[in-house]
Amino acid sequence: MSSGLCLRVLRGSGSAPAASSGSWSRFLSRSGARRGLSGSNSGTMNVFNREMKKRQKNWAGSLQDGQQYDYLRDEVGSRVADRVYDIARTFPLALDLGGGKGHIAEHLSQVQPEVVERLFLTDGSEETLKQRRKSEIPTRCVLADEEFLPFKENTFDLVVSSLSLHWINDLPGALKQIHQVLKPDGVFIGAMVGGETLYELRCSLQLAETEREGGFSPHVSPYTAVTDLGNLLGRAGFTMLTVDIDEVQVHYPGIIEVMTDLQGMGESNCAWNRRSLLHRDTILAAAAIYKEMYGSEDGSVPATFEILYMIGWKPHESQAKPAKRGSATQHQS
Repeated sequence: MSSGLCLRVLRGSGSAPAASSGSWSRFLSRSGARRGLSGSNSGTMNVFNREMKKRQKNWAGSLQDGQQYDYLRDEVGSRVADRVYDIARTFPLALDLGGGKGHIAEHLSQVQPEVVERLFLTDGSEETLKQRRKSEIPTRCVLADEEFLPFKENTFDLVVSSLSLHWINDLPGALKQIHQVLKPDGVFIGAMVGGETLYELRCSLQLAETEREGGFSPHVSPYTAVTDLGNLLGRAGFTMLTVDIDEVQVHYPGIIEVMTDLQGMGESNCAWNRRSLLHRDTILAAAAIYKEMYGSEDGSVPATFEILYMIGWKPHESQAKPAKRGSATQHQS
């Protein structure tokens, strides 16, 4: 890594950052690692095994040929970077939440590195952070859980996140934490996979498992619906919301290649109610169903990734406000 520094901030740790981090350490909160809402809220849904997800990402990050699985994160990272460019301002300090190898920063530095003056890059996988790509933006890495942000309130001018929020158990709590660490008039720009992601794989596995085993278990992670996202952002305190949907469709030789690439991305299912193994007959049946229902003329099969993009602002008195209801006037000629 070009930064030469990776700060380790783990859940439950209240120790001060290493002195070698210099001026960067003033942005880290001694109590920030305990700010997380997921672990303390007994009403929070516990859908995902976060420790398993960390192991999956560490395994993927340690692959010698891991770059061949980065195509989706590169594509979505570039689209998030485009949305940063659309805002006509410079951001003195930004946070990339769950940023992995720095896919967003790489695209920002290739076009307009001056748009972000300094960047914190966080991820829960140490092996992934070790593979961080070079960037013209001064960057510090922080090993931290996305559900427990270790930063002081009102710290960042910009928070970005690409393809990590869909593995968080307490998404409302995570959005509230993002809102807390933003400065007033700061902006959050995020991308996460939506509810229709991998519908071809999900349907093929369910039909095959029902046919061969008399029932099915979830093999594809549950995802957030776009209809819920605006409400979640509003409840977290964001204003001037923008939510839009895009699709990225990738073609593969077959179902085995789809699942292999998901594993290489660190995107295998980590839901608590998943089944760890698939019978060979079920996989063969699912492969046949996949090709029959969705196959292309060239023999390939598509995998669709629905990407939800979101933009929300932390309120500030300088922002435009909607007129009060009933305040409109009509002039009679």
